[in-house]
Amino acid sequence: MENKFVNSFFKTMAPLLLDGAMGSYLQSKYNVNDPDLWTTELLLNSSDIVVEAHSQYISSGADIITTNTFRTNPAALKKANLDESSDKLVNIAVKSAKEAIEYKKVFIAGSNAPAEDCYQSKRTLSLIELKQNHIQHIDNLITSGCDFILNETQSHFDEIELICDYCSSNSIPYVVSLYFDNPDTILSGELITDVIQYINGKSPILISFNCISTNIFSRFIAKHTPDYPWGFYLNCGSGNINDTEISCGISPEQYASTIKPLLNKKSRMIGTCCGSDFSHTQYLRRFIDEKDLHESTGKN
Repeated sequence: MENKFVNSFFKTMAPLLLDGAMGSYLQSKYNVNDPDLWTTELLLNSSDIVVEAHSQYISSGADIITTNTFRTNPAALKKANLDESSDKLVNIAVKSAKEAIEYKKVFIAGSNAPAEDCYQSKRTLSLIELKQNHIQHIDNLITSGCDFILNETQSHFDEIELICDYCSSNSIPYVVSLYFDNPDTILSGELITDVIQYINGKSPILISFNCISTNIFSRFIAKHTPDYPWGFYLNCGSGNINDTEISCGISPEQYASTIKPLLNKKSRMIGTCCGSDFSHTQYLRRFIDEKDLHESTGKN
């Protein structure tokens, strides 16, 4: 099941460009405000909107688009009492991504979020429930045709262990993207450096970081220069992470200026998270291409 092409592509010199926000973009543009399902119901009623959003990111230069499956996992559907199966919703989401790609050279990252709220300090589900949730959702994403699994905004070590063990033992190409709100520990209390060491031993494509503020992430990277394949897509929203409506708080120019020092640390994937839109992706595309050109020609 291992996608060797994906693994080889991540070894290129220039970082791959991940798309920007899907959930917060669709939420703000189409007034979707379900706290449990995020933008899942658009898959049932307006999948053409999802296709169009993917197409816009591809046109803006994204190498990777992320499926609208942040809340299609079984635990979220059960909590919301939505009488639809996870496999049906995932299939619609991946089909929407494929429709947008057509024949372009773009990867599909299958979004697999924490079983419960991303910013929840304590989990309420049992380990058995967590395991069943992630196995089913990951299997649905791979079976539907994703190139790799993007396990994003992960902040609890029990879930991270389950995800890594399952993906590595089944040769499923995957990324673990960590979330933290201080530069030392994840939400479940473990040292970030210890968590990274564990993940790195489980053969991921790379280790990523997402939805973290640029300030906190810069502090972390200043202390811990990555010596492993890595990437990031940081928060561009204003206000608090738990706000029901997320608006842009960091312009494309500001974001590019902030992350410029990080590109010298050989990141293999970059992008933007909540609060961003196509303009961020478009600006980063030019930013990456110009940097790559300067390096290849020896110009400063």
